[in-house]
Parts: sequence; structure tokens; C-alpha cells
Amino acid sequence: MAHVTSRDIVVLGSTGSIGTQALDLVRRNPDRFRVVGLTAGGSNPDLFEQQVKEFAPAFAGLGEDASVEAAGRPCDVVLNGITGAVGLRPTLAALDAGTTLALANKESLIMGGPLVLERAKPGQIVPVDSEHSALAQCLRGGTPQEVRRLVLTASGGPFRGRTREQLADVTPEEAMNHPTWDMGPVITINSATLVNKGLEVIEAHLLFDIPFDRIEVVVHPTSVVHSMVEFVDGSTLVQASPPTMLIPIALGLAWPDRVPDAAPPVDWTRPETWEFLPLDDEAFPAVALARAAGETGSTAPAVYNAANEVCVDAFRRGALAFVDIVATIQAVLSRHDVPSSVAIDDILAADAWARAEATRLIEGPA
Repeated sequence: MAHVTSRDIVVLGSTGSIGTQALDLVRRNPDRFRVVGLTAGGSNPDLFEQQVKEFAPAFAGLGEDASVEAAGRPCDVVLNGITGAVGLRPTLAALDAGTTLALANKESLIMGGPLVLERAKPGQIVPVDSEHSALAQCLRGGTPQEVRRLVLTASGGPFRGRTREQLADVTPEEAMNHPTWDMGPVITINSATLVNKGLEVIEAHLLFDIPFDRIEVVVHPTSVVHSMVEFVDGSTLVQASPPTMLIPIALGLAWPDRVPDAAPPVDWTRPETWEFLPLDDEAFPAVALARAAGETGSTAPAVYNAANEVCVDAFRRGALAFVDIVATIQAVLSRHDVPSSVAIDDILAADAWARAEATRLIEGPA
């Protein structure tokens, strides 16, 4: 194998699920990666202190402003592993600095939309979501003109197969019990509602410039096939690996190269059954709602995302029923006046408005 030069990396959200796994890869590949910046939100200061001590980065700090500063510092790759809308400013800072952005924070792309894409050079954003990493790998198999459609796989979450009526009394504990993935609480609940898949449909449209009517979602319970690309001749390429984020994170840090032994492959000596099922839009309307928001464009995706973050928090506190998460997002979207032109201030204003409106709907009349 040819010699691979070492890359200086900045990890944003270092104490979260993506960040800790990224640092595990660095630990195992000290000849390939060197940590020059670490930031976190501050929810786990002891772990952050341990990370800073171990990796001795040139810059370390807690909070959004620290992440913005770190993202703009000289390095080869910024891994944005922050969860939520707070990741937008660091995403823009990394793009403005001209650095490769390994993007796990899908919310910043969904919120920023065209604004983020305008600032990005071709190939500057490398997706770290497992589905979009899979699509990027499969897209190497043909030219853009040869692509018929993108097919995102969804595990279906812990409530796959239930009707809408059977979802009425779901508890946060049940929603947190994901069958195949180990993720943070917000993303795990987003997976249970399929809001996460809705966000990923918007993200796929933005990343790969494929119209919404050529982006499909199919339920695949075992989460071994991470997504597929169907080509015009009827051929479909799939990317398969056991459910782990280590492979997409490694690709994000090393793109376009691969990191040997990033994670174990599928064990082909054991029986393996792949099942694919259609998405139940009636029980799980989040994907159709996201598709509509994405087609509206402008600030609608930002509103979808912001309202969801408020609803997930309310659900975790016991203040909102599971089925009312997506219902509330839909209500907020229906009340939103979409501006004709969009600047960063419009996005942030829409985000703030959606949070306030969702809170008002959840809390009810005073």
C-alpha cells in the first residue's frame, strides 16, 4: 500500500458518539491522524479533560464559540460531530477556511441548504452519515448521468410494524431501545419517529443534487445495507457492512482513501438474510413531511429541524406524546411564512421562531 500522509484533524463534539469513535480511530492510526483541535458542548467535562490530556491538541474549548473558532483553524479535516442546529456556525467556519469538512452534523446542511452549498467548494463536504457515506461510495460506480435514483435504507426503528394507534402510548425508554444502532438520545428518538430519515432525504438531495422524486426510502431492519444507488441500466450498487459508524467516520477523515481495519466486515461464513420492506407513511409520516419541506425549500427545512428538536426534548420530559412529535412539526410548518430570499439571519430567525412556536403548541394556552 502506498504511503499515506498524516492529516491534522479537528474534532467538534469530541465527547459525543461520533467524536469518541473518531478519537478511537485516531488512537489506532497515529501515523495517519493527528488531533490539533478538540471541542465539546460541555455536558461531559471530565471526559473532555481526559481527551485533551491524551491528545494534547493545539486548541481545545467548550461551547459553540469554541467550535466556531476551532473549525476555522488551520488543519486538513474538520469533523463536525455536533448534534443539532448549534452545528451550523462551525460548518460555515470550516467551509470558509477551505478545509475538508467531514459532516456528521446533518442539521447544519439541512438548515443552511443553498447557503452552505454556496460556500462549499466541489468535494469539500464529505458525508459521515452512514447512509450518505454509502451513497458516496456507490456513486463511484457510475457517472452522474447514469444515476436513476438513490435508495436510503431505514432500520424502521424499535416500532417497525406498529400501526399509528399502537404508537400512542410509547414511552421515551421504549423509543431509546434501538434494535441495531447505538447512538445518542436525540438521534435515537429521531430514528424511532423516522424524522432522522426525513432529514436524510433532504441531506441526500443537497449533497448529491438529485431531485426529491428520485430519492426513495426502504425499510431494512438489520441495517447491513446502508444505502443503494440504482443506475439507468437496471443495475443497483449496495454498500454493506455491520451497523457501525467507524467506517463512515474513517472515510470522512481519510477521503477518498480507506483506513484498513476501521471495523470488522460482514461475516460471510454465517447465514445472512437481507429483508427490505416498503415504508409505512401512515404510521410514520415524518419522511413525507420532510420531503414536502425540502421541496418548499427556503427556511422550511430549518423549521422542520428546529421544531423537531423542541418536540424531542418535550417527549423525553414526558410533556408530549410520541405520535404528537411529527404532528407538532407539521403544525409548526403549516404556520410558517417562507421568505422569498434567504440569508443566514433569515435561517436563524426561522429556527428561533419554530422553537418558540413548537413550545407554544406543546405548552398550550397559558
